[in-house]
Amino acid sequence: MADLYERYRFIVLRTIHQHISSHEDAEDILLDVFLAAFESDVFFTLLEQQQVAWLRRTAYHKVMDYHRRRTRQLLLSLRKDDETWFVDEERSPENTVVLREEQLRLQSQIALLPELQQEILRLRFTDGLRCKEIAARLRKNEGTVRSLLSRTLNGLRGIYAKPPEEKEYA
Repeated sequence: MADLYERYRFIVLRTIHQHISSHEDAEDILLDVFLAAFESDVFFTLLEQQQVAWLRRTAYHKVMDYHRRRTRQLLLSLRKDDETWFVDEERSPENTVVLREEQLRLQSQIALLPELQQEILRLRFTDGLRCKEIAARLRKNEGTVRSLLSRTLNGLRGIYAKPPEEKEYA
């Protein structure tokens, strides 16, 4: 067995290092491969080229097992800790989903508004224009634009004050 190890260890180690960068982990896997060869009923009946192929194939499978174990260990360690993993709570997955749902709900409510109200909202909040600039662009009175913007925002706020099944914009 020692002779076999000395003859093939560099070939097998090179195969392992193609998939694992840690030298210590690679050496552990190398030992597992040769232990599997020693325990195998078939290995010593193979020709030399077949033995090399068997060792390389076994090394590859041991590397895949190593990666699977590491993935499972990481998942288990994440599940065990109930600590918050997000320094910024606003960026947690739950809050991101809630925010996205709220954005979609707001977009659907805005889509129900008349064109003029949609345009005023877009100019004010997307383009950052002031009421005076919006009025000039739309050729409307500034007071009309302010009033329409105020009514639109109050209407949208009213939608959010109602329970979800009652929410409709008129």
